[in-house]
Amino acid sequence: MDTSDPDIRFDANGVCNHCSGFLERWRDVWLPNDQGTTRLVQHLTRVKRAGNGRSFDCALGLSGGADSSYLVLKAFEWGLRPLVVHVDTGWNSDEAVSNIERLLRHCGFTLHTHVVDWEEMRDLQLAYLRSGISNQDVPQDHAIFASLYACAVNHGVKTVVSGSNIATEGIFPQGWHGDNMDLTNLRAIHRRFGVRALKHYPQIGLLKRYIVNPYVHGLRVFAPLNLMPYDRDKVVRELQDACGWRPYGRKHGESRFTKLFQNHILPVRFGFDKRRPHLSSMIASGQMSREEAIRRLAEPLYDACELEEDVAFFCNKLGISEREFEAFMATPCRAYTYYANHDQWYAIGKWIQRKAVSLVGLRISPSVR
Repeated sequence: MDTSDPDIRFDANGVCNHCSGFLERWRDVWLPNDQGTTRLVQHLTRVKRAGNGRSFDCALGLSGGADSSYLVLKAFEWGLRPLVVHVDTGWNSDEAVSNIERLLRHCGFTLHTHVVDWEEMRDLQLAYLRSGISNQDVPQDHAIFASLYACAVNHGVKTVVSGSNIATEGIFPQGWHGDNMDLTNLRAIHRRFGVRALKHYPQIGLLKRYIVNPYVHGLRVFAPLNLMPYDRDKVVRELQDACGWRPYGRKHGESRFTKLFQNHILPVRFGFDKRRPHLSSMIASGQMSREEAIRRLAEPLYDACELEEDVAFFCNKLGISEREFEAFMATPCRAYTYYANHDQWYAIGKWIQRKAVSLVGLRISPSVR
């Protein structure tokens, strides 16, 4: 990590707060050991028991990326009966489609696909480009999680199995952007810059996320990858051996939007290189040496020809010219707090949730995003 994180701090030995706080922060959640194995078996038993008599015992989202693909493979090996949900936001790469097909053929699972209204998605993504905030992936992320939770509730599923994992995502600068699920912020940006009503776009607010889903519908989030050793390189090899899954060459290469956003828009316009927290997490979790991470950081984010091709695709897909894209890239950068947001209500909601947990004993995984 570097000082692109406004909150980074270094001790007398030059160690930053991300590394020094990694184990302390995740001590009770990240358990790639015998204790984690015991908890994993207990959770899986509970999930299967809760699913008795139902068509599915859990729900999980499948993007085609390594984490979600591996989760589907493990669900198959564990004997789970998942409601596998794919949310099509209009940006799937051909490789992602192929990987999803290969994986499902191997596991024998049926895919439930939710296609987000493209014109509304396009309008919201253009609104975010005009807004100047750093997290341009909110329109996709919000729709994916809102759709997954809604699908789980509609099918009477009580557990959402999450592919989030501390081994590759445990370090992230909170100062880079706000909550992807901040519906107040999303609506404020769309009111300011959007032109189409969001009649069909999936949305989820604080009340549904933290009160209705867990306490009315009994929906829990379970992140099993935190209870087992998780090495990204080994995961990719296991997926390749199992079903011919093909790696993308970079994190989140399954989405053509996210690929351009994370590898060009974010570092060039905002100065945030998402390889830094990702590689830092892998160092802290013992998957990689610092020297290897520095070597990878020295590699270019994009090949010039590939970047030209991806920008042209991006502009054509959104219906803008490349000159308009360059104008967006020059728009003044703004913090998400420049627009209305749910931060105050989020803090209140988390306080209520903690009280509810102490009263009824229902634990909601901190992996919820």
